[in-house]
This record gives sequence, structure tokens and C-alpha cells, in this order.
Amino acid sequence: MKSIFDKEAYREIINRLDELTKENEAKWGKMNVTQMLKHCQKPIKLAYREERVKKPNIFMRLLVKLMKPTLYNDKPWKQGLPTAKEFVVKEDKDFETEKEKLKKLITRIHNSEDYFKPSKKHPIFGDMKPWMWGQSGYKHLDHHLKQFGV
Repeated sequence: MKSIFDKEAYREIINRLDELTKENEAKWGKMNVTQMLKHCQKPIKLAYREERVKKPNIFMRLLVKLMKPTLYNDKPWKQGLPTAKEFVVKEDKDFETEKEKLKKLITRIHNSEDYFKPSKKHPIFGDMKPWMWGQSGYKHLDHHLKQFGV
């Protein structure tokens, strides 16, 4: 599985992001391309404690425990998976501004592997090793770039 901490995977994501235009349409889901750019910023900000999500109830915690390995395994995510309500973006923003913000955040996390050592607690998924953060970061970005055809 690729990791956002790896130079090649980082370059690939940035290049695919550069291919994205305002005209890209979603192959699935409800977000438009600008909303997706804003949405993709949120998990990175969450990693740095700059974004918050509500802790899941007991039932959801059990589901989350079962789902955690899907964050960083080789299987692609299914289309139309539910998202945390805090990560749902409904308002429209400026495409170029959101694209640049996301690029800066991707660069920041790419250069921050040491920040995640020995492990950092994810507010929903619990303790995560650096490789888990790196692979889940790549997988989330890859999923949404595929959603918009790049």
C-alpha cells in the first residue's frame, strides 16, 4: 500500500491534483469538485488536532474497530461510503483557493512522518502508527481523486 510519506506517492497525488479542474464531475457521491477539495483537507487537519469530530457511541466504536484495517489495506474503498458529519461539505468555495490549501496540507503531512512517531491517537480509530497514518492519508486522497476522474 502506498503512503503519503513516500516521495513517489506524494508526487503522484500532487500531479493528479494538478490535473483536476473546476469542470471535473463526480463519478459517484453528492459533492462537487470544490467541496471534495475542502473535504479532503479535514482529515489532514484532524491529524494535527486542527479539526474536531464527535467521538462515536459504543455501538459505533465496535463498528469502527472492525473498519480500522480498511483505512490502510490494499482494497479500494467502496463508492458512496458514509462520512463523519463534521466532514460533510455543503457550501461552495473558490476552487483554486481550496486546491492550493489542500496541496499545502498534503505537503505538510508528507514532511511530517516524525510527528506521528511512535504513534498518534486518532479521535475515532484510536492509536495509529505512522505507517497507518501515511497509508490511510494516501488512500483517502486516492479515493476522492478517482471519484473525480484523475
